[in-house]
This record gives sequence, C-alpha cells and structure tokens, in this order.
Amino acid sequence: MRKSITATLLAGVCGLLTACAAPKVHEYQAAKPELDLVRYFSGQTEAWGMFQQRGGKVVKRFKVDITGTYQQGALVLDERFVYDDGSTQQRVWTLRQGSDGRWRGTAADVEGEALGEVAGNALNWRYTLRLPVDGKTYHMQFDDWMFLIDEKTMINRASMSKFGIELGEVTLFFRKKE
Repeated sequence: MRKSITATLLAGVCGLLTACAAPKVHEYQAAKPELDLVRYFSGQTEAWGMFQQRGGKVVKRFKVDITGTYQQGALVLDERFVYDDGSTQQRVWTLRQGSDGRWRGTAADVEGEALGEVAGNALNWRYTLRLPVDGKTYHMQFDDWMFLIDEKTMINRASMSKFGIELGEVTLFFRKKE
C-alpha cells in the first residue's frame, strides 16, 4: 500500500514538473511563415503519421486525406484515415475562431471542445479524444503542436496522456496538394 501511494505521488509531481516546463505558443509569435489555418487547410491536404508508445515503439501508422472548406464562419476539416492494418476512420472537425483569436473545435469523438491558439508558425491545440481500443473507450488528453515549415508543409507532434501521465505520441506530416 505504501509503495502504491509513493508511486502515485511521484507520478503527480512528475506531471506537474512537466506541465511547468512546457513551451507557450506565444514564444513562436515571430516565427515565419505565419500559420493561417483557413488558408492552409482550405482544399486538399494529405498527411502521414504514426503512434508511438511511451517507450518509443511504433504501434500504428496511418495516412490521412483531408478536405477543408470554409463555410458560414467555420473551417470544416473532413479527415479520412487509413491505418496500416487496413482499418479506416473518419473525423469531421468544425473549427471556429473566437473574437479573442483563439480557436475552438468540435468533432464527434472529441469530448467537449478542443481549444487552440495560433502564434507565428505554431498552433497549440488541446482536447480530450474518446479513443476506442479493444471494445473499450478511453478518454485521452491530447496536447497537440503544429508547426508550419513552408507554405505546403506542416509537422504535428501530439502528446497523449491520461491522468497527467504521458502514454504515447502521435507524429504527423502534412502536405498541401497542388
């Protein structure tokens, strides 16, 4: 029992220290090229990615075809995933920019709203995803960072955690289609 309490306290302290060390999106304010979400995601975009467990092992790879449209003040992203095991998934995001410049997004498998902020070439996006695994659904917190590299290329790195403990990472590379 005592070891369990010690391990829980240690995990909590590590989580707090990690949160304090995290970068803030405003640190990228001067970074170029400047990310404009509507401009970048309007039209067709392709992405390739992988999920790695906490130890670094790649356990899933995927390709995503994204169609972005701007309609009635919202950026709608229709994402179609094909995984390395042949399975498929669709996620449709609806993103709206608030008067404070921050972004809010919804999707069917996202708990509540995703909250995001853009500065310079970066977007920091936080949300809880309902993730189905082996017949169960887990509520996983994502801390998602996207960086525009050039007008057609973006890199995305997302940390996935539960109860403040990182369980893995998702890495994606986006490329605007001609």
